[in-house]
Amino acid sequence: MRLPARLLRPVPRSRRKRGIHSLRAKLTLANVALLALGIVAATVVSVMGMRYYLLDQIDAELTKTRDSLGGSQLTLREIDSLSVLGFVRDRLVQQQSDDQPRPDSLFAAVDGRGKPVGLLGFEPTDAQRAFAKAVDDPRALIEDPDPHDIRVQDADYRASATQLADGTYILLATSTDGLHKGVAKAVKFDLAIGTLLLAVLACLTMFSVRRRMRPLEDMVETSSAIAEGDLTRRVPSSREATLEVEQLRVALNSMLHQVESAYRTREHSAAQLRRFVGDASHELRTPLSAIRGYLQLYEKGMLTDPGQRKRAWDRMNGEVDRMGRLVDELLTLARLDQRPELRFRNVDLTRLVRDAAEDLRVQQPQRPLTVDADGSLLVHADESGLRQVLGNLVGNVRTHTPADVPVRLGVERADGIVRLCVADKGPGLGPQDAARVFDRFFRSGRGAGSGLGMAIVQGVVHAHGGEVAVRTAPGEGLAVTVTLPAGAVRS
Repeated sequence: MRLPARLLRPVPRSRRKRGIHSLRAKLTLANVALLALGIVAATVVSVMGMRYYLLDQIDAELTKTRDSLGGSQLTLREIDSLSVLGFVRDRLVQQQSDDQPRPDSLFAAVDGRGKPVGLLGFEPTDAQRAFAKAVDDPRALIEDPDPHDIRVQDADYRASATQLADGTYILLATSTDGLHKGVAKAVKFDLAIGTLLLAVLACLTMFSVRRRMRPLEDMVETSSAIAEGDLTRRVPSSREATLEVEQLRVALNSMLHQVESAYRTREHSAAQLRRFVGDASHELRTPLSAIRGYLQLYEKGMLTDPGQRKRAWDRMNGEVDRMGRLVDELLTLARLDQRPELRFRNVDLTRLVRDAAEDLRVQQPQRPLTVDADGSLLVHADESGLRQVLGNLVGNVRTHTPADVPVRLGVERADGIVRLCVADKGPGLGPQDAARVFDRFFRSGRGAGSGLGMAIVQGVVHAHGGEVAVRTAPGEGLAVTVTLPAGAVRS
């Protein structure tokens, strides 16, 4: 189905627009940003934890050495004379000579004035002098249980101090350059791994979002196709759609089905309205033309004979009655189209059938009539509406079949529903006429009338929630069956 040109509007293909404004890019950036924050937080926590752990190890070694020297109650001379401290000379003194690289540990002795003194027969080295100079007050190091950060010859150390029995201060320090280098390497490693993870996550997110958003892109394509006039398009299902997207797809397809149905109904209603207006105009034009013609004859004085005037008067009254019936039937159909509130009550349907049969016997005594309506059958319905249905069906038989054609009126209840049937043995209808028997202003070639009777029957039955059907064939008569739903039956 194609929509009219005035309803077509170009729909922008948002799928062609990429960049930061697309949902895909925003979701990717959000995921990458969250992972980046997590990596930074994890890196900071791990690096700080590693740094504090290594510093604690260095401080523990310094504190242990300081406590050992301080608790020994030795003097500098005694220390100098002890050969057991040869390792000090090998590891703490010889490593501090000027031609050796920067030591990892510093060991210096200072007097009460803070000047470095020789140890084990060696003069203080430049590193020991720089160490002593960097420590302004050895007493502060002694009083503080925790080592301090100092900088000696552009190198970072953790330093502590203790006092010997003769008042000499022993300064101890351990380099933290290795710690800082290890921390820097850990940071670089974490950043490298984090960058790799971010790149992998960005690629996976783009791929996953593109796959997950494919149903949304299908919805855009479907909407564009519908806007271009193809109301039969629907959003296809996806094997990898999420629950929310699948729910949206089902809801959108349901909405599109409703839109298509509404559009078809509107087009059908518009076509019916155009046909209805044309047929009504045609039906009303004929009696109006007849009345106008007789009035013109009367105005020109051409109706001089009393018999002619009476004939003209009767014809005009007949045409007026015809227009009145036509207008009444049109008003009835208009009210049925507006779904009026019917006055439901318990109605004996067999009594209505017998009344309609008696009316037909009075009007056409010679017609063979069979009535299958014994006992009492109560239905919850609008009595006037059912009488109109029976009246139109019987009147249709009376008008369109010869007076000697048999007619059968019957009513029965089966499986909680009520069936009302009016059947004749007349000439019947062809397939094309049978398909249009409920159209307004439809008249078959077998008789006259307004063509609204069967349309009114259908409208009244539908207002009761029932169905009406015809069974006919050329030469086999016409049977109209009215079925009322189980909810309308009352015992």
